[in-house]
Amino acid sequence: MTIQLRQICLVAHKLEPAIQDLTDILGLERCYVDPGVGAFGLENTLLPIGRNFLEVVAPLREGTAGGRYLDRRGGDGGYMVITQADTFANQQAVRTHALENKVRVAYESQRDGWNLCQLHPGDMIAAFLEVEWDKHEDLTGHWMPVGGHGWEDKVRQDVTVDMIGVELQGPDPLLLAELWAKVLGLPVTTADGTLAITLNNATLRFVEATDNRGAGLGGLDLAVRDRRHILSKARERGCYVREDRVDICGTRFNLFEVP
Repeated sequence: MTIQLRQICLVAHKLEPAIQDLTDILGLERCYVDPGVGAFGLENTLLPIGRNFLEVVAPLREGTAGGRYLDRRGGDGGYMVITQADTFANQQAVRTHALENKVRVAYESQRDGWNLCQLHPGDMIAAFLEVEWDKHEDLTGHWMPVGGHGWEDKVRQDVTVDMIGVELQGPDPLLLAELWAKVLGLPVTTADGTLAITLNNATLRFVEATDNRGAGLGGLDLAVRDRRHILSKARERGCYVREDRVDICGTRFNLFEVP
């Protein structure tokens, strides 16, 4: 079973301030706006980080799922963990595991050569989990949520290199980790004393919620090449926390410097 972390989605009350913080601080470029999210009462923008993507969505009207999530967690923050399966069979296996563990399918779309399945955040406790498959089966290239191709020239890695981890929080990290492991069909391990699930290109870490925001997608781990730039811009924009962390769009960005 090969599962690739392909995209993280954040939700914000207002789109542009969040996008401006992310591009300025993390040295990212905009690459795509998906008109399809309008059907859910949202607007969005996507930014490539390496061969993967960071998305921000914001509600355009009252009564959206995104708006309810903002209310539940008390502000901007992490929303979706979006993954890509290497085969259709493995994508369907995750769906089956979810149903066997009483996790509801919140939304799915079955199209010619492209299937996606979103699992309910209430049942997954911390966030939506989405698993996708498309006929190209290219884990670092073609990606339907950004229109397939056409984003490659927007990749910048002089400041931020890649997403290497996701921090999921809840009142019971062991319960949370075991649930995600059962759904993904992957084992729970321990990394530096923290419960973890290893995906093909990133680690899901499970921690206790201590920020008074309850269960949710609390943080991202980034491999960065120019931490000095990130910290300087974060100070300017009021997002600096400490030398290895900045907070943007209600999300902790943990910085791991690489050569």
